[in-house]
This record gives sequence, C-alpha cells and structure tokens, in this order.
Amino acid sequence: MTHHTRTAIVTGASRGIGAEIARHLAADGIAVAVNYASSPDSAEAVVADISDRNGRAVAIQTDLTDPSAATRLFDAAEAAFGPVDILINNAGMMKLAPIAEADDAQIDAHMTLNLAAPVRLMREAARRLGAGGRIVSLSSSVVGLYQPGYGLYAGTKAAIEAVTHVLAKELGPKGITVNAVAPGPVATDFFLAGKSDALVAQIEAMNPFGRLGTPQDIARVVRFLASDEAAWISGQVIRANGGVI
Repeated sequence: MTHHTRTAIVTGASRGIGAEIARHLAADGIAVAVNYASSPDSAEAVVADISDRNGRAVAIQTDLTDPSAATRLFDAAEAAFGPVDILINNAGMMKLAPIAEADDAQIDAHMTLNLAAPVRLMREAARRLGAGGRIVSLSSSVVGLYQPGYGLYAGTKAAIEAVTHVLAKELGPKGITVNAVAPGPVATDFFLAGKSDALVAQIEAMNPFGRLGTPQDIARVVRFLASDEAAWISGQVIRANGGVI
C-alpha cells in the first residue's frame, strides 16, 4: 500500500491490537508514536521490534484520562517525527457488570477513557491534520450484539461510532477521512482476562469461522483505512468480526 502520510499516533499500542496496528503501519514506512499508559517495557519492546525491521517508532507515555493529554501527545509525536497525519484511537477499558450493579467509579472510568479521551484526541486531530489525514477509532461489535453485562462498554463504543459519523462530515471538506473499526472477540489479554476455557470455546463456536479473531485480523483493516487506497471511504464503521453479526 502507498501512503502520502508519514506520522501516526496509535494509542494503547504497547500490547494486543494496538501493538499490531503500530507494527503494520511502520511496515508501510510510517513513523509511529507508540502511546502507552503504564507498560513502558512492553511499549519499548514494540518500538524495538519496529526498529529491528528498519521502521521508525518512539514510545510516548500519556495518561489519556488527563484532559490535557491529547495536546501533549500530539506535541510529543510532532517533536519526534513532524506533523501528525494519522490518529488511531485504540486505547480503552472494559469492565463487565449489569447496569444495576455498576458503581459510579466504573461509569466514570468507562466514560473518561473510552469516550472523553478519544473525543479529545479527535478534536486535536481535527485541528492539526491536513489534507490526506486519517482518523480511525476502535469501536466494538458488542454494538449490535447488545449483550447483558456490556452496557457501559457498548454505550461508550456506540457514542464513538456516532462521533465518527459526524466528524467525517465535518472534516470531509479538508480531505480528512474518519472511520471506525468494530472488532468481534479477539484473542488478546484484554479480551481473555477472567474467561474460562469453556467460555472461550463457547464464544469461538458462535463465530462462523469457529475461532477468535487475531490482532493481525484487525490491524490489516486499520492499515487499509489509513492508506491512500481508502481515500474515498469515510464515515464508516467496519465490523471486523468474522461474520458473527
């Protein structure tokens, strides 16, 4: 794939889907700001992996729950590589609970990290990205499945999809695309935490392909949306889930 854009920020990129997205973008010659919250060793390992493949990357620690984080993250990425062209909103959290049992701390945490933080980053990108810019946010296929226990998580991801649709219309005149990717169940520590082998097998059996997704499955879709080939795709949500919905 060819790119005119040269610098990307990937949030939550120290492991899992975010790390794989960073590797895929770097393989296309894009300099990557590997954002992380609290795993410096993992982030530096991703940077080292990219560097070993002749790519360019830097690890940048940022607490995205801080309202000033978006500006500081963009400033740091620009200091390292120049103007940012691509924003990938990947960082997020998921704590399952029925709505009746969700406490205020869980509600606030989901709203802050899954919604407020990416919206602030999209606002910053809207101000800084030029023509050919790309914004891709990670939603989830739980938006559409609406399973019990996923209310807080699905609610924040549905809001991200709504913001994506609106921002695509606002930034289209500037030549910037805005899209979202909604993975189904993916075999990452984030998804597998707390799930028994029996439950994982049950989830696998629900998928037409009979397996969980992989970080590579999702990274390939994000890579495409960040490329020149996707210049006519905007305001879309791609449900990368193996056909589960």
